Amino acid sequence: MINTLFIGSVSACFELENTSPFYNETEYSVTLDGEKKFSSNTNVFSLFSLVPGKEYTLEVTGEQPIKFTTQKETCAVSAKDFGAAGDGKADDTIALQSAINCLPKGGRLFIPDGVYNTAPLSLKSDITIELGENAVLLGLTDESRYPVIPGTLTDLVSGEDVQFGMWEGESVPMHQALIFAEYAENINIVGRGTVDGNAQNSQWWVNVKERKIARPRLLFFNRCKNVTVHGITAQNAASWQLHPYFSTEMNFFDLSINAPKDSPNTDALDPEACDKVNIIGCRFSVGDDCIAIKSGKIEIGKKYKTPASRHTIRNCIMQFGHGAVTLGSEMAGGVKDLTVNRCIFAHTDRGLRIKTRRGRGKDAVIDGVLFENIKMDGVLTPIVINMWYNCCDPDRFSEYNTTREKLPVDDRTPYLGKFTFRDMECLNCHVAACYCDGLPEMPIDEITVENIKFTYDEKAEPGFPSMKNNNEKLCRAGMYFDNVKRLTVKNVTVEGCEGDELIAKNCGEINR
Repeated sequence: MINTLFIGSVSACFELENTSPFYNETEYSVTLDGEKKFSSNTNVFSLFSLVPGKEYTLEVTGEQPIKFTTQKETCAVSAKDFGAAGDGKADDTIALQSAINCLPKGGRLFIPDGVYNTAPLSLKSDITIELGENAVLLGLTDESRYPVIPGTLTDLVSGEDVQFGMWEGESVPMHQALIFAEYAENINIVGRGTVDGNAQNSQWWVNVKERKIARPRLLFFNRCKNVTVHGITAQNAASWQLHPYFSTEMNFFDLSINAPKDSPNTDALDPEACDKVNIIGCRFSVGDDCIAIKSGKIEIGKKYKTPASRHTIRNCIMQFGHGAVTLGSEMAGGVKDLTVNRCIFAHTDRGLRIKTRRGRGKDAVIDGVLFENIKMDGVLTPIVINMWYNCCDPDRFSEYNTTREKLPVDDRTPYLGKFTFRDMECLNCHVAACYCDGLPEMPIDEITVENIKFTYDEKAEPGFPSMKNNNEKLCRAGMYFDNVKRLTVKNVTVEGCEGDELIAKNCGEINR
């Protein structure tokens, strides 16, 4: 069966329904109105350069044909009509921004093939930006061209806070993102072109811990609604590549997101305090987490009480990076209802990576997490749930965050609920099969591990399964659980581990 993911005015995205992660079991042909367009072997595929407001017939080998109609639009204009050169030499910022400013509601800006040097661009509601196949929006390397966006300002009339900039879960000043939208809706960014932050040729990745102002993201959406990013390549951001913040109905389809393995904080896609996020058919290879789902540090969590909710990650491939899918560590607003299925994780440090700690607060509730039908290869530790995360915060080495003694539960104590992992194949692990470490005063409520195969790399090297204080390196370790209320382990094989296959400490009910 063919599922329709997105129909825009000039592009469309579809998904084949099957049980195979990322790749279809056989190659297939895609035909549009009787004309063969291409062959593919991935579960998600896209069509571009379509005609607005037109009905099409789509045929895929072995599937029933379907009909779809592209969206209508009010107008379409070229960036070059506004003076953009696209020659890789001129500064095209003013031309591109002028074109965006002039678009009417329902209009589309087409950016033809070429290299467009640009400073940050601000988007508005009800527009489509289309990048030609060989079009590149290339970020300027002069840091002075990236305006500083304030963190929180006070409304002159009501006296209430209005939030604009942020970084790592706190409302702080930041440099404006290359593609930037705040308080906007109904935006499509589509095409086969590239948005390149050009950080590899700048100073953005140098002495990052000494910076007073947060580095720009590549694409940033603050309190936006109904945004679709489809087909493009996003790469080489100064920090995170794509960052939706307090936004709803966010769709990311058939994207390639890239950064060098040693680039600092270049997470691929970090939805923060967002609702209803779809990440489907994407390819990730970055220097930090591939996907990091967040909801702010404790002040943001207490004030807005907005969890990351209703996220779907499907048919994606994650390569390299620290974590394939990470929750936290800035998750003080909580994370609920996350489904990850039919994905491939290859050579990441961890597969699922949950990072929380004392001090994230009582609203830091993670619950309803399902991982199923996942293939992992060369992932150092496939499953990590860590309530002792010791990075990024000034008090990370304090007695409060290091003692293994049972402390009183208070407003600073986070909570982890139900986690289900099933129908997974995790080959060539290095450090451990599974490492889940709860708090003595707030154990992880329930973990189910079912129908999973773990094997180890013949040349496995020791490493830390999680980032915490008083850590110990492991190698070919089995499944480790500490401070878990209810644990279910069924039909799980652990081939070649050193030591016990299952270590359960301070666990309540155990079902095998």
